Amino acid sequence: ESESENKLDGETASDSESKSEFGGPPPVPTSDDTPEVLNRALSNLSSRWKNWWVRGILTLAMITFFFIIIYLGPMVLMTIVMCVQIKCFHEIITIGYNVYHSYDLPWFRTLSWYFLLCVNYFFYGETVTDYFFTLVQREEPLRILSKYHRFISFALYLTGFCMFVLSLVKKHYRLQFYMFGWTHVTLLIVVTQSHLIIHNLFEGMIWFIVPISCVICNDIMAYMFGFFFGRTPLIKLSPKKTWEGFIGGFFATVLFGLLLSYVMSGYRCFTCPVEFNNDTNSFTVDCEPSELFQLQEYNIPLVLQSVVGWKTVRMYPFQIHSIALSTFASLIGPFGGFFASGFKRAFKIKDFANTIPGHGGIMDRFDCQYLMATFVNVYIASFIRGPNPSKLIQQFLTLRPDQQLHIFNTLKAHLVDKGMLGSLEDA
Repeated sequence: ESESENKLDGETASDSESKSEFGGPPPVPTSDDTPEVLNRALSNLSSRWKNWWVRGILTLAMITFFFIIIYLGPMVLMTIVMCVQIKCFHEIITIGYNVYHSYDLPWFRTLSWYFLLCVNYFFYGETVTDYFFTLVQREEPLRILSKYHRFISFALYLTGFCMFVLSLVKKHYRLQFYMFGWTHVTLLIVVTQSHLIIHNLFEGMIWFIVPISCVICNDIMAYMFGFFFGRTPLIKLSPKKTWEGFIGGFFATVLFGLLLSYVMSGYRCFTCPVEFNNDTNSFTVDCEPSELFQLQEYNIPLVLQSVVGWKTVRMYPFQIHSIALSTFASLIGPFGGFFASGFKRAFKIKDFANTIPGHGGIMDRFDCQYLMATFVNVYIASFIRGPNPSKLIQQFLTLRPDQQLHIFNTLKAHLVDKGMLGSLEDA
């Protein structure tokens, strides 16, 4: 390689030392396996247009699959998210395994998957306890596991930690600690953020579908605008990204977010949180829509009234929030893709894997989604979510009678001081 190419890939002296120690990181074979039927059908096209059609056909297939799993409901969606998380973890761990020649490391793969199991046990246990508290309290085994959940999670992790220390061998110390760090950073990026996707889902399917759809829309529209109109390079990490695609994707995504939010806000199955119904022993998505999902009238700014010819407009408050979501998906979300591009350049690979022809691996499709999920979770916690009375009552009913009485007396005294209890009694 030329010196300029080395600089572009971010190679430094320390990288060269690592190469000599570990034998040099060879390119990981991740070329796309385009189906033979597509190769034959598109054989007369140039490579540019062939790639365009392959990506387009597979994109439509993935969108169709996305609609199917949405139809199947939140429990299936949660399972799919977990499967995607496991596949992304596998792709990143495999890169480390190949690049650093970890073939002779004792227990490396076993420990990596064990730590994945431990972290998933911790996060999913927290989710079940938080969102399905009533179900957990009804079942004795679940109640015990919930009570000691964090201790059990720590004990499981500690077991893996001790196994790692016992696996250390003299000739592999440095490499083993490299891979220990690789595994934990992968867990932080993949598992933690996929757990936030689950949290968003339980707040209401609209908080899951709209952000994911905005990222998908931005990815497609940025590619389309860049393909047909792109002339100005955007960032060196992704030479094919252009300013034309970036800007066109932004406006298309904001418009798409507004329209999709308007359609989905009218359906309870999308706007209501997922809850467990004690009477039917099943998960339900039914509630009285909150103010976010009730049409309201807004005054149009005077500057725009002369342009659109309206003074007011009726829209759902959630549509205003969708502008923030789609803006993030368009302006900041792509940096998740740039981060992934830098990672791939660092190890001289084209894609994380060759799972999806024309698209690469699962991680290549979800690099922006994980960053988006974190933003949505922070956004909900900061601007949307408030105390949940039903959850507070559920927890209150699990306390001992003396604790319940203490809380009752405290609450009664507080309401009397505020003058609210007297007015209620008068009424």
